[in-house]
Amino acid sequence: MRLKLLETTDPRVYDDAVRNMPITSALQGWGYGEARRVLGQTPMRYLIADEAGRTVGALQLLRKRLVPGFSTLYAPRGPALENLDLLPAVAEAIKAVAKPTDAILKIEPPVPLPAEEGSEIPESYGPFRRAESEQPEHTILADLGRSEDELFAGLHSMARRNVRTAQKLGVVAGRDDDFDAFWEIFTATNERAKLGAYPRAYYETLLREGNAHGGEAYIVLSRHQGKALAGGFFLGMGAGTYYLFGGSVRDDRVDEAGKPLKDSKAPDAFYWNAMLDAKKRGYTLFDFWGIPRILDEEKHSFGVFKMKLKFSEQRAWYPAYDLPLNAAAPTIVKALRWRKTQNNKRKRGSAEDVL
Repeated sequence: MRLKLLETTDPRVYDDAVRNMPITSALQGWGYGEARRVLGQTPMRYLIADEAGRTVGALQLLRKRLVPGFSTLYAPRGPALENLDLLPAVAEAIKAVAKPTDAILKIEPPVPLPAEEGSEIPESYGPFRRAESEQPEHTILADLGRSEDELFAGLHSMARRNVRTAQKLGVVAGRDDDFDAFWEIFTATNERAKLGAYPRAYYETLLREGNAHGGEAYIVLSRHQGKALAGGFFLGMGAGTYYLFGGSVRDDRVDEAGKPLKDSKAPDAFYWNAMLDAKKRGYTLFDFWGIPRILDEEKHSFGVFKMKLKFSEQRAWYPAYDLPLNAAAPTIVKALRWRKTQNNKRKRGSAEDVL
């Protein structure tokens, strides 16, 4: 089969195609590409057509300039497709539009693979070969197709107890327009865990553009006595919503007697109400977005894993695959790995990735 990439500059036509594909992700949406433009990356959007002219997929490629004469192409959690059997033909179609300076193409097919003992991850799709992912490769998912009672019964007993405690203490959690409150939570969490972050303009752009053409970007905050204590940033499209960024702050408030306030369990209320909000709005897939590949109880990421695991035990993999586009590809891969290692050492004093 031969496929053709038809470049489009119409965001609504493009997002309609992304949203309606059975294999898809919000990161293939127009808004995500506009946010990446803030980082100096160039988004390109294509409809994927078969020989009869029928649209069988959609593809957002980000061109990232490395050094003069070299760039990479990246399809974040993409491409959006009718089925994965199309990937070899997609590879050939991309080669036809790639520039001579494009050294390598990375894709992340948005099909979750079960993280269960005995499960196998394909090492290749046609010319694509298994490679290191850019987005978190290992995640936890929740199926929101069940009733609210079934979802609650499926939570870990500690999560159920904490959610009830939060309710009794008057914690209120739901969608919120207070970006400054989210930003305070997000930056405090990053500083505490020694994580990196993009400039604030990136997240503001994603919030604005993610709502503009067919998907939605939104913030959920968990408040106690008006103070935002936990929250996150979500990007939704089609059947799925994705918890991309967030965290919590330490509550150092005291009561009238000067005693520390009782733990309000705001993070648990945040997760539970974010799930309920997504369900009420028609989403059936809730992606908790990122848990460690290797579990280490001494690391901050392990605590994140344990928190998310209280709300769903459905662990999954989203592997990435590379396609060399010119002879410099192996050298480029090594250079990118070295750069990532140096960034890790500078930010956290360790060469290891967070997830």
